[in-house]
Amino acid sequence: MRKQQGRAGAARAALGDVPAQLAALHEMTVDQLRDRWLVLYGQPTASRNGPYLRKRLAWRIQEVAEGGLTQRARDRIEQILDGHFLPDITRRAREAAQPVFPKATAAAPARDPRLPPVGTVLRKVHRGEEHLVTVLDDGFEHRGARYRTLTAVAKAITGAGWNGFLFFGLATRAGAARKVA
Repeated sequence: MRKQQGRAGAARAALGDVPAQLAALHEMTVDQLRDRWLVLYGQPTASRNGPYLRKRLAWRIQEVAEGGLTQRARDRIEQILDGHFLPDITRRAREAAQPVFPKATAAAPARDPRLPPVGTVLRKVHRGEEHLVTVLDDGFEHRGARYRTLTAVAKAITGAGWNGFLFFGLATRAGAARKVA
């Protein structure tokens, strides 16, 4: 503990008056904030967002002055997050060549329980014209055209933004699902 206080004291002395530095951040332009970032983080920033830079720089000034997280805290964070993110910018810079998060494979979306089984033909009479819509495993078919949603089919039929489940009678305004005959 004494060793950490010694480092914090040396860092605080190198930084000077911490409250004055924090107050000075609010007077700096974005270019000045970017220059200060380079000094405190040791690498340039791509951000030009002033409020973001001020918050991060304020955090970094206090981290340097007070000693930051203990190694034990960093180890615990790494254990909890399985190494996906640490506030240690140097570690992230070293691992920049490796993807931090593996690319997720696209999981098949769960089928909406309100939909009738695949192959069901929905019948709707609109303005005296009969419309037949076939339920597919990945959408709907109406007059040879494929649609991703019932709402898209309802819009193609009416020209208006109808809720597809309501238009085809698969749901009521109260939200209760109806049985398809």
